[in-house]
Amino acid sequence: MASLMENLIDVLDQESGEYEALLGLCRKKTPVIVSGNLEELTRITDEEQTIAGRVNKLDHKRQETYADIANVINKDVKTLKLTDLIAMLEKRPSEQQKLAQTYDRLRAVVQEVKRVNEQNRILLQNALEMIEFDMNMLQSRNAAPEGANYNRGAYNTGEQLGVNFGGFDAKQ
Repeated sequence: MASLMENLIDVLDQESGEYEALLGLCRKKTPVIVSGNLEELTRITDEEQTIAGRVNKLDHKRQETYADIANVINKDVKTLKLTDLIAMLEKRPSEQQKLAQTYDRLRAVVQEVKRVNEQNRILLQNALEMIEFDMNMLQSRNAAPEGANYNRGAYNTGEQLGVNFGGFDAKQ
């Protein structure tokens, strides 16, 4: 059982490290989103995918170790919680303390990743709304009504009201 607990603590510690690396990338992503640097955003997203793959492997390893522990203590793996396991270790205070600290560290970093990702999601949503607004403005430019401008031959010139077809203003 002791080696299983050590394995669980080790896997949780590795997961915490990967989530901390992921948190660093999430924090780097925020100013990149604001600046609109798509190349850097792509690079960061690729790194996140690499870390997510490692986290998935560690998660699978953690589930296997957790199932082994549940089998040894004759508990149902589906109902056994990590906090219950920490409470069961009261006769082994050093393992209990290590497991509790690792659990708290992992939980805190996962919550922070969630918070930063939500912030980045809102920033991306706002950027998409601005792009959609710009696209609508460009499309509505073509839908402006024709003016009543006539040339020398008394023909309508076909010019649209309030629309400059010169393209983008380079001064902006």
